[in-house]
Amino acid sequence: MKLLTAVTIAVILPLAGAQLEAQQIVAPASTGQKSLAATMNVYVFPSQGQTPEQQNSDEATCYDWAEKNTGTDPFKLQQQSQEQKQQAQQDAAAASMAGTGAGAVGAVRGAAAGTLIGAIAGDTGAGALYGAAAGLLIGHRRHRIAQEQAEAQVQASSAQAQQATAQELTDFKKAFSVCLEAKNYMVKY
Repeated sequence: MKLLTAVTIAVILPLAGAQLEAQQIVAPASTGQKSLAATMNVYVFPSQGQTPEQQNSDEATCYDWAEKNTGTDPFKLQQQSQEQKQQAQQDAAAASMAGTGAGAVGAVRGAAAGTLIGAIAGDTGAGALYGAAAGLLIGHRRHRIAQEQAEAQVQASSAQAQQATAQELTDFKKAFSVCLEAKNYMVKY
């Protein structure tokens, strides 16, 4: 019985140790911090049984390599993206003010034109009143058109900037992934 127990222990302990080792490689202890790849939504699997420490080292090496080869730093891109959004909001606020005062200017111009027409027709007051009303409507219409054009321009430039930033990030992820794949990791983003 003692021999059977000794054999069982001799067989089970190495298997249990191997199982624990496999668990450590597959599911490393969570430190509450994301890996470098995870912060960029890049999924990396150590296909050759690399340790978490080795994976972190390889990710850092590949990050540096990708940054040098693409000229892009994703963390700076994230900051740049935030700045672009703030600028777009400021530009949108400025665009909403485009053409401000056009109604008043139109009313003054319309009143002047209406006064001239009214003088010819014999009633300057009525002509000025009708001219001011028409000028006000035309001025508001110009304001609305100017505002719509300015807002469309802001949206187009903002979309273009966001698209360029997204392309830079995609290029970085490709370079980062190629480097990690060369180091025997499976990578998806």
